[in-house]
Amino acid sequence: MFPTLPISYCTNVHPGTTLAEVVDGLRSFTGPLNATAGPVAAGLWLAESVMDELRDAGSRAVLAKTLGDLNLVCYTLNAFPQGNFHQKRVKEDVYRPTWADAARLKYTSQCARVLSELLPDGVEGSLSTVPLGHPADAGEGFEAACVANLLELTRRLDDLHDETGRVVRLAVEPEPCCVLETVPQTCDFFGRLFEAADAAGLSEAAARHLGVCYDVCHHAVEFEDAFDCVRRYRDAGVRINKVHVSCALETDPADAAQRSALAAFAEPRYLHQTFARSRSGEVARVLDLTAEFCDAPPDGFAEAAVWRTHFHVPVNAESVGGLRTTRPELSRALRAVHELPYAPHVEVETYTWGVLPGEKPDLVAGLSAEVRATRDMVEAASRPAEKPAGPMVTLG
Repeated sequence: MFPTLPISYCTNVHPGTTLAEVVDGLRSFTGPLNATAGPVAAGLWLAESVMDELRDAGSRAVLAKTLGDLNLVCYTLNAFPQGNFHQKRVKEDVYRPTWADAARLKYTSQCARVLSELLPDGVEGSLSTVPLGHPADAGEGFEAACVANLLELTRRLDDLHDETGRVVRLAVEPEPCCVLETVPQTCDFFGRLFEAADAAGLSEAAARHLGVCYDVCHHAVEFEDAFDCVRRYRDAGVRINKVHVSCALETDPADAAQRSALAAFAEPRYLHQTFARSRSGEVARVLDLTAEFCDAPPDGFAEAAVWRTHFHVPVNAESVGGLRTTRPELSRALRAVHELPYAPHVEVETYTWGVLPGEKPDLVAGLSAEVRATRDMVEAASRPAEKPAGPMVTLG
């Protein structure tokens, strides 16, 4: 099922390392988006530097008043990027600190406290977070430290619930080439996490507060089937607390023009993990997209049937810059999510508008098109139709 809440859009698309920048982004983009494509919720990204400001009750009042003045609700935070998500080079830094680090526990706890004050009455909250970390940072004892910190967060979220009556759920977000990337890996980890919670007397609290964020782009890049993803999570008892509505790029590597078009998406700020699937089903991967890779693909890629690249592109588009998108997989994912007996939060997360190649459309207009298209897909997924509705759009 889907929530009756407004669809959220994630504000990590806007720079926001100070409260003043966050407020300016809400007034310049989120408020106008709510007016043109509303109702829409503000899925806030509040960096650690902003959280430091929000320790002050007056600063929290400023944020709450801004949301109220713009007729915006907030029920979810993107607590994945803890640092500056708009610095010149983000890449692997976005996964730091990891869940083995006490700094991640402290920041996420602060996010939960702030969100509990912003939640509308009777509405639960969610926090998306890193997939434990990047493999380069996962040394000896890494998983044990992650489990210990996640269980401590569980205690704090349970105490917050007892104190305020507000439920805030964590949503661990698997991502390609990370410690948690596929659904089977994630389910195996949660099995061990829940065993540890049971041993610590936290079974009920862990089941209430811990789950995943199903970022559709991420699993599409891995060539994981949407219905299979949702079924595996359900069968493993792992709750999908949040769904990131997102699309990846798809390339035919036999077409030199498409490889050239893909090269235009190689940029220095974010990681763009690229996967290839052969006609026999074998999958190869590279950590990041480069123009050199597109020009001379390595073994496992040159002969592949299709490539998929982790580059969040507008979810209303069937093609972008001469390349297909995984929008059909997004429609399947929303239909699969609708079959769940509970309602995960639904959020559009296209944070890459500033690094898309070519001429950029007006941001409010672009975001409005995404929100409208998502609303159409959600409504279509709720109907017994074979193919979800939604406009076909080509960008670039």
